[in-house]
Amino acid sequence: MNVRQFAIAYAAVAVIFLALDAIWLTTMADRLYRPALAHLMRESFDPAPAILFYVLYFIGVVVFAVAPALPDGEWSKALYLGALFGLIAYATYDLTNQATLKDWPWHVTAADLVWGTFVTAVAAGAACFLTAKFARGA
Repeated sequence: MNVRQFAIAYAAVAVIFLALDAIWLTTMADRLYRPALAHLMRESFDPAPAILFYVLYFIGVVVFAVAPALPDGEWSKALYLGALFGLIAYATYDLTNQATLKDWPWHVTAADLVWGTFVTAVAAGAACFLTAKFARGA
């Protein structure tokens, strides 16, 4: 994967993931997270850790899901590698919380695992498709 392909893949993952995650978070914050985790939530949102998460996570999606599928332009391979990466990453967070935090709800863990798997798969598959299309001959 060259620099141009990486940049296209990264930008595609970022736009797709952020759009879908914004929809998820705005619709689920008051339905899922606040009722279950209000006792753990901060008074105000701190954007720095969120930005750092997204920057690093998108690198992971490109390296572990898009790049392995790109040589053959197999967006479906990126889709399932993205699903696996998303499941593992979200499970790392949620299952660690499940094991270490008092009153961490199982339904939040289950919802997060499904969401992380889905959103990462979609972002990786679409990014692979778009990178293959727009980085030909690169």
